[in-house]
Amino acid sequence: MHILVIAELFPPDMGGGSTRAFNAVKGLVSFGHRVTVVAAFPHYPTGDIPRKYRRKLMCVEAVSGTRVIRVWIPPLASRGLARRLILFLSFCVSSLFALPFVGRVDAVWAANPNVFSVYCALVYGFFERCPIVQNVDDLWPEELYNLGILRSHALRRVAEFVSWLSYRASAAITPVSPAYVDVILNRYEVDSQKVYFVPAGVDLDNLTFKTENENVAGTFKVLYIGALSPAYDFDYVLRAARLLASESGIRFVIQGEGDLGGGLQVKVREMALENVDVVLKVVSRMEVAELLSSADALLLPLRSYDYTGISSKLYEYQAAGKPIICCSKGQPARYVSETKSGIVVDPGDFEGLAKAILHLFRSRKAAKCLGEAGRRFVEENMSLDRIGSKMISVFEQVVAN
Repeated sequence: MHILVIAELFPPDMGGGSTRAFNAVKGLVSFGHRVTVVAAFPHYPTGDIPRKYRRKLMCVEAVSGTRVIRVWIPPLASRGLARRLILFLSFCVSSLFALPFVGRVDAVWAANPNVFSVYCALVYGFFERCPIVQNVDDLWPEELYNLGILRSHALRRVAEFVSWLSYRASAAITPVSPAYVDVILNRYEVDSQKVYFVPAGVDLDNLTFKTENENVAGTFKVLYIGALSPAYDFDYVLRAARLLASESGIRFVIQGEGDLGGGLQVKVREMALENVDVVLKVVSRMEVAELLSSADALLLPLRSYDYTGISSKLYEYQAAGKPIICCSKGQPARYVSETKSGIVVDPGDFEGLAKAILHLFRSRKAAKCLGEAGRRFVEENMSLDRIGSKMISVFEQVVAN
């Protein structure tokens, strides 16, 4: 089969959407299928488009043996709802520049952005006379409700109608979380036979598994790396760090880019936290793997509401073989508990977070067991060949129909 993937975010862009699309593509290619990707010029999250793409509308390149057609997008940082909407809508238009160059395809996978990518995929589906499969990394607009971003009743109705229409127009839907399935089936009354739970998966070859680290003088490094976005709450992480300030062996590292970055640095200075480093830097996937491997514990500090999604970050954390401290309710907490790969703490419970870190710091054997359990689980269940096999099954069914 020849599969067309529509993905605004694709490596070298970072983030969960990019990772999900890349892993699915690698899984499909590993089974001998041909994949073409239509993606935006690299821009996420800072909006800094590399020089070689500037003053162009489109270019074609190869990424890990896959043909990628890059298209224009405005150089805007992914901060705030308005800018994100501009980026989404711009990509929906510019993605169509590639239409004459894609060739005959058997199916289209609308990978990201959520919901919006379906509408440009429908144009490709119309001309190619092929089915559309919709990916769901995050539930939109439900995620906006949880973050308190979309409060207007009228706008909520419009947003839900747009989502409902996208689900109806898709031949199949591939949510990354089992909890998403329930919402799609019940709220949007979608036929259960067209919804297939397919996890994001993880590229085990690129994530080194080292049970021992090389930190200086026995330092215990607690690391968060990723988007510094409103989905996360670092205030209680800083309060936990203050409680542990007297433990000279424990160090916190928060690294990434996003809306919260500058404010975090200011708070660390105001609280005089000498055991916290905030690094506002986006690094390559190889460097991410090295940083994960160098940590002693990996942190997921989500906000206080009942999450239905599972961040692809959790799979990468597990693949690194390090214990996870999951500050969350809902699906992420259940996942970490069921896979026995870390400690679950209620969001906002900075004292509980401090106790969990102290426990892992003082019991390296327990930390090692949790890390090994996580690595073992993703090896057995989340490898790219397993994810690729599930995706192929979905495409074969929609093409056959």
